[in-house]
Amino acid sequence: MEIVFEGKGELFQKPDIEEFRKFVRDKKNRAFSPKLMGEKEAVEKFIKDGDYIGFELYGTVRAPMSIVREIVRQGKKNLRLAGQGLMEIDFLLAADLVDTLDITYVGYEVLGLSPVLRRTCESGRVRVSEWSNAGMSWRFKATAMGVPFIPVRSMLGTDTFNYSAAKVVKCPFTGMKVCLLPALILDVGIIHVHKADEYGNCVIEGISGFAIEMARASKRLIVSAEEIVPAEEIRRYPERTCIPYFLVDAVVHAPFGSHPGEMAYLYERDEEHLKTMLQKFKTEEGTKEYLDEWIYSCKNHEDYLEKVGTKRLMELIKQKTGR
Repeated sequence: MEIVFEGKGELFQKPDIEEFRKFVRDKKNRAFSPKLMGEKEAVEKFIKDGDYIGFELYGTVRAPMSIVREIVRQGKKNLRLAGQGLMEIDFLLAADLVDTLDITYVGYEVLGLSPVLRRTCESGRVRVSEWSNAGMSWRFKATAMGVPFIPVRSMLGTDTFNYSAAKVVKCPFTGMKVCLLPALILDVGIIHVHKADEYGNCVIEGISGFAIEMARASKRLIVSAEEIVPAEEIRRYPERTCIPYFLVDAVVHAPFGSHPGEMAYLYERDEEHLKTMLQKFKTEEGTKEYLDEWIYSCKNHEDYLEKVGTKRLMELIKQKTGR
């Protein structure tokens, strides 16, 4: 195919589909075996310095924050990030653990853009390539399909394309211009769900984002869940299982695991906490104070929830459910 023009962004992870398929075939544990463990063990076991890791969805919805806080505690370095996460990306940038970033949008809607992202990118500390929301999810889809790229019309004629690593080609069938998005292969995917059994079969209620595609584009997959349920319950409604056990490497029980984000049908996001956090994030000093108070001083997720307080957590449930 004739390349018409291409974006000037870097391609941070080669879309080597055959290597990915070989890894899954030869190295991934796809056994129907218990995978339940804590955040500390999951991060120690499956994330190493320099890994290319990813998050899905967007905003403050269903964010795997208990895992992210543990990554910060362990100080995993030189990470490469991808996805439409918000707080996940912010926290890792704030802790100075990131080298490169495939990004769509890091903003808190009515609360404004991320001051951490702005400060980090303007300083040049992190190399960035930009993608549209659809473009990022379709890159995961390409990997899930087992192809090195996927042709779309997204980003054509936009400035986002110019800062991406996509290419525009002439279609060999029609001659029209199409955008080629490279497959996005993760060393580690991290997803928060509503329910999972100990083997890794997962159920997401409400918006599913692109969890289905990302789970299938990850060499290793860590799943945190609000609730661990018996395998019999999963089997009772098999059509609800969007992530099957053979894709998952670790299952972590994390009630309120998205806090200060929200979970559909369970609890609302913590606006008070978010506003305080963003105020702190406006300066390097404030960012350090926030990380010290809410991450480094808590030895685990249980400590964090105790610090938030049962009363506040119950208020967030009531805001969402009315009960």
